[in-house]
Amino acid sequence: MSRLLLVVPCFNEEQRLDVEAFRGFSLTGQHLEFLFVNDGSTDGTQRILESLRDSNPRRFSVLSLERNSGKAEAVRRGIEAALDRDPDFTGFWDADLATPLSEVPGLLGVLESRREIQMVFGARVRLLGREISRHASRHYIGRFGATLISQTLGLAVYDTQCGAKLFRVSDALRTVFGKPFLSRWIFDVEIIARFLELWGRDALVGAVYEYPVTQWRDVKGSKVKSRDFLRALRDLWKIRRAYRLPR
Repeated sequence: MSRLLLVVPCFNEEQRLDVEAFRGFSLTGQHLEFLFVNDGSTDGTQRILESLRDSNPRRFSVLSLERNSGKAEAVRRGIEAALDRDPDFTGFWDADLATPLSEVPGLLGVLESRREIQMVFGARVRLLGREISRHASRHYIGRFGATLISQTLGLAVYDTQCGAKLFRVSDALRTVFGKPFLSRWIFDVEIIARFLELWGRDALVGAVYEYPVTQWRDVKGSKVKSRDFLRALRDLWKIRRAYRLPR
């Protein structure tokens, strides 16, 4: 039986965290644990997370950061803590469940069936038979940004920003998450850039799998705003320079 430890970054999620969805979800034939990272929330998030942990300490744990450090650092600290527990797989999932937990088995199945795959990213692809609901403005801004990201990385990546990602535990993963990210906004891109730096492009292409999720929806109260696109462009430039990526 493999073991998956899923990191869930949380900042002021008191009104949005679907506690029952997390409590009721399980994986057949797999051991699943959740590590919630409270990123310096100023509302009742900590109380809710502690109540969830106390209901089943074997499945739920909480890492509390003293101050708000941003999603990138919350995820990084969570993954580091997860790796200390030596699971077979780890990853992170957005607390608002824009990607529902029902997508976990699909992503995990890729890692279990294909030993060469080191990381699986959820991708929001609007195909027949899938329920992908995004505001039009965010969709078109997102596609433009994805094109720039793909060109910067030199990889045919469709969607780096879906908040559903799983990884096979390895020494390389420990290295990738071993130091803070430069970017607060598109650290997902920086994860790929760090793997590129470690393995090279040819090896990376065979180690990454984008999984088209069957469901995704915009959740009211998202902390990502349209103006953050400009910050993401700035961070993309910083990543290109820091990791010596081609223009």
